[in-house]
Amino acid sequence: MGGGGGGDLQGARARPLSQGRVDMQGFCSPRDFQRSPYLSARGNLASLFRGSTEEGYKAYHADKYDEDKNPNGIINFGTSENKLCFDLMSKRLTQTDMNLIEPPLLQYPDWKGHMFLREEVARFLTYYCKAHAPLKAENVIVLNGCGSLFSALATVLCDPGEAVLIATPFYSGITQSVFLYGNVKLVYAYLDSKITGTSTRPFQLTVEKLEKALQDARAEGVSVRALILLNPQNPLGDIYSLSELQDYLEFAKRHELHVIVDEIYMLSVFDESATFHSVLGMDRLPDPQRTHVMWGITKDFAVSGIRFGTLYTENQDVANAVASLCYFHGVCGPVQHKVAQLLRDRGESVAPWYWINQVYLRANHARLKAAHTYVTDELKTLGVPFLNRNAGFFVWIDFRKYLRTGTFEEEMLLWRRFLDNKVLLSCGKAFECSEPGWFRIIFADKTHRLQLGMQRIRKVLEEREQELLAEQQPCQSDQDGKADSTDEVIFVSHHQEPSGASSSNLGDLIGLLQQQMRSSDWLQKNTAEQFA
Repeated sequence: MGGGGGGDLQGARARPLSQGRVDMQGFCSPRDFQRSPYLSARGNLASLFRGSTEEGYKAYHADKYDEDKNPNGIINFGTSENKLCFDLMSKRLTQTDMNLIEPPLLQYPDWKGHMFLREEVARFLTYYCKAHAPLKAENVIVLNGCGSLFSALATVLCDPGEAVLIATPFYSGITQSVFLYGNVKLVYAYLDSKITGTSTRPFQLTVEKLEKALQDARAEGVSVRALILLNPQNPLGDIYSLSELQDYLEFAKRHELHVIVDEIYMLSVFDESATFHSVLGMDRLPDPQRTHVMWGITKDFAVSGIRFGTLYTENQDVANAVASLCYFHGVCGPVQHKVAQLLRDRGESVAPWYWINQVYLRANHARLKAAHTYVTDELKTLGVPFLNRNAGFFVWIDFRKYLRTGTFEEEMLLWRRFLDNKVLLSCGKAFECSEPGWFRIIFADKTHRLQLGMQRIRKVLEEREQELLAEQQPCQSDQDGKADSTDEVIFVSHHQEPSGASSSNLGDLIGLLQQQMRSSDWLQKNTAEQFA
């Protein structure tokens, strides 16, 4: 998006390197933006930035679905929240040990956080990150959410106009966090769905891609100071192996880059076949003074309304600089007490973290897995490709075949089509995806909302498919080519004529049949003889 109100939103990202920039004009065109005389250029830019990313979110809050009061309202599959565990968390957060008010909780704390909380965070992370030695409370800092942590770290690690390297697609809130306060840019290492060269899975992050993005940025005079890693990755759901983490950290050390590792979904790996590895559990960090790890309770404990994030860093210069910004991003005393009690989880059991392990995580993982299975089964029935992952609350879906042309303008039209039909999704453009047509859907929701939301999605896709068939538009994803069918990615046939089904495997044929039989006139136009 171009600048508005005297600012330049393009400055939030590095200039195009090896390929064209993906603008945000589909969300909020600067041509339609009215500069406020009451705001500075920076204030106008912040206002424009907010408008460009929150159109769907604002529409949802103005017309929320409610089973009784507003059954025709918008169902939110766009905001990454876990809505499956209110029963468990509301019960835990209202137990008697949570309700304590003492004088220190109502007074100014150490800006890094009360020591009793930092000690509990250190013990908690030592256990769940499988650290080889006890983590130290002095290396823990507490802020009101990981967005604040990104903002604070960008401000203390980079000067205005410098940049941080990140792989796309990625959670777009990071752009606002690093830019609006610190005026720090993002340099993109673009990932795509093609399996070529060293990439053995779609959207795979490799050191080669990081090297290319870094060198291209430096060739254009951009100073890159840090690398951001999301593990598990949002929106892909990827979990990095230990060898991959080692490679990324060694790359950063070679180039003297700080590494900010966001592990906000580390306890939301819901299938036993997948194993999460924390950076804090590695035998040896290549550059411990430049490695900074973030986590919070928002995702893993299904409490997005409680703003709490924590930073672990062995670099006391970084810790002290971030702590100076905690004055603006502190967590109130009573909430610090509640979080400490939640993480302490001693209760009446001798075993530490008994409630978390045996009650909460067991139930949460089972519910996440069941919801994920429901949504992915629906996608398979629709014949829609998606990344098959086992972490986080989201599925990365390939809707390219529903675009008339492979453009982000067409992607935005499809996004608005979903919104008009009262279901909010997140389109790939919002994550700086390099390929138009990818969407993220949040599945961590109650069954009745999942069912109704998927019905609305199905309606849009079937209508869209009929329109494209009437126009005889070729399938976009077929034009681009398909990745190999693997356990990680489910690819099925698209827009094939019945006579071509013999070349597909049984799963593809079933998907094709299910998809086409939903067309009202399909049975009349097609006979068993054609398939024979």
